[in-house]
Amino acid sequence: MGTVDALEKEIAMQLDFIKKFVPQKTLSAAKQKKTIFCGTGDSFASSHLGEVFSKFRARAFDPLDLIKTRSLLLGHTVYAVSVSGNTASNIKLAKLHGNTIAITANKESRLAKACRGVILLKLDSTGIQTAGSISFLASALTCISLVTRYHIRNPSKIYREAARAARGVLLSGKVYILGSLYTMPVAMFCAAKLYEVLGADAHYQRIEQFSHMELFSAKRGDTVILFESRNEHNQRLEKNLAKCGLVVKRLESKSKNLQEQILFYIFVSQLIALYNAKKKKKKECFFIEENRLRNASSSMIY
Repeated sequence: MGTVDALEKEIAMQLDFIKKFVPQKTLSAAKQKKTIFCGTGDSFASSHLGEVFSKFRARAFDPLDLIKTRSLLLGHTVYAVSVSGNTASNIKLAKLHGNTIAITANKESRLAKACRGVILLKLDSTGIQTAGSISFLASALTCISLVTRYHIRNPSKIYREAARAARGVLLSGKVYILGSLYTMPVAMFCAAKLYEVLGADAHYQRIEQFSHMELFSAKRGDTVILFESRNEHNQRLEKNLAKCGLVVKRLESKSKNLQEQILFYIFVSQLIALYNAKKKKKKECFFIEENRLRNASSSMIY
């Protein structure tokens, strides 16, 4: 099985995972104010979801920033998010700060052993290394459930809606994924999938900031994807971008539940990368094909 096929299988496995998912006991508002989430890559996006769903009582930081600015740690419990449990920066942070809890799928990992506690992510996989999908969902839902009551219904319906939306996104040129308060972490995750699966020239930004910055790097035929419900501001943005020759896709969940909306955008992010890879008849994810880049990444991460 190639890594693109493995990705497709693991994306579908998420529906069974959600049925079995056991949310964490939600931290009190007082405890959330003394909570820090940290992680790298997909886990950094999960950390930011914990931050925004806490209404910014909890904060999300890059682990290297915490190592360099230890005053931020005083009096706080750190939740170090790492699916593998082998990310070097998280391990170093846990050794420096005794009040750290690992959120990981590997209870025997170096991170788990360095922390005072472990929240174990229970998830299945194909056993083939591929772009993260179910692992991100597991860490994201765990972070969210720590700061607010978990409430997702009918994930199969959300998945079908996301699949329909993702099939309508054919990427061309540079890709810009734009998010707002709650969807910005998922825009980050979406860009990561486009890097890993397609090697795409992708960028993520807040909807308002895009008009001030990245827009001036765009060229006719580039793709802009908006993760937001229709409103007056983004309608104006769509019209103005279309006049510049940009291909604009605004994707919207039908659910009124914020957690279900985020699940929709997570599915959409994974499926856009998958469907565009299949259209290109790719068998392997870009990061698997590019040995030198992958080795450089691993030498820094681990």
